[in-house]
Amino acid sequence: MIYIKDLMSGIDIFKALSSEIRIQILEMLAANQALNLNEIAKRLNLSNGAITMHIKKLEESGLIEINTSVGKHGIQKICYLNKDKLLVDLRSKETDNLYEVEIQVGHYSNYQAVPTCGLATKDSIIGDFDEPRYFADPQRIDSEIIWMAEGFLEYRIPNYLKANQTFREIQFSMELGSEAPGFADNYPSDIYFYLNGIEIGYWTSPGDFGDARGTFNPDWWPPHLNQYGMLKLIRINNEGSFIDGCRISDVTLGDIKLDYKSELTFRLAVSDKSVNKRGLTIYGKHFGNYSQDLLARVLYNVHDVEQAAGRSSLTEAGVE
Repeated sequence: MIYIKDLMSGIDIFKALSSEIRIQILEMLAANQALNLNEIAKRLNLSNGAITMHIKKLEESGLIEINTSVGKHGIQKICYLNKDKLLVDLRSKETDNLYEVEIQVGHYSNYQAVPTCGLATKDSIIGDFDEPRYFADPQRIDSEIIWMAEGFLEYRIPNYLKANQTFREIQFSMELGSEAPGFADNYPSDIYFYLNGIEIGYWTSPGDFGDARGTFNPDWWPPHLNQYGMLKLIRINNEGSFIDGCRISDVTLGDIKLDYKSELTFRLAVSDKSVNKRGLTIYGKHFGNYSQDLLARVLYNVHDVEQAAGRSSLTEAGVE
């Protein structure tokens, strides 16, 4: 992920994205993973000289990278996307105070799964289809795709804050979809999200998509099964809880009462609470259309030692 912490730091990227041709190049690389300059020029019906200028702009901005290889017709320049996502924080002020961790989708700490269900690594299915017992298999940590018709997955998020630091915002990014037998592009499912056991809202997945093969799916993954999901960004701060910028509840970080000693657990679930109860699928780095697992990001404030000590004393005295 390319994370633009403030608008000024992203000027080179914004300039690179100001051209329709460069946008088309990025779309082609996202669909094909890698192309050489001749292929790009041919598809856009442009000269190699014209393409070279656009490629240089994209490379300088960090959006793509170029490797050189020897082919049948001499040296070739192969273009790749440098990152699969671009996140712009329009409101960030304390841009240095954050950390992020990427957690494999199979590294859940608790679960409940109801068929249809299953999980797979990038190399094979774990156990059998529709057998919840395999969700406890030690190999499940290597899972790159997990699906269930009903149930939940819960993940432990590391808390690295120190005594003089407080939470400002917590973000979660992941690729999600519904779960149908096989796949069904129109198959809405209400997926609920919880932080430390407190419900922060839900998102209705439109379907369990299989109309096109997932960009990062391994070759052995059957075409009659679900192929990709939608990338979602969840944010919880002192103003409320949001998904892709839209408010999903008024629950704030203050309601969850977190400090530097707090454990952090994140749960996604489909249960009887869901009006549209049609399962969930979470995609890891080697499945779907986005090369990432569950990404957790913590933004925090830093206080001087005296402020932190005063806050700690008030908390211990029961004063909020």
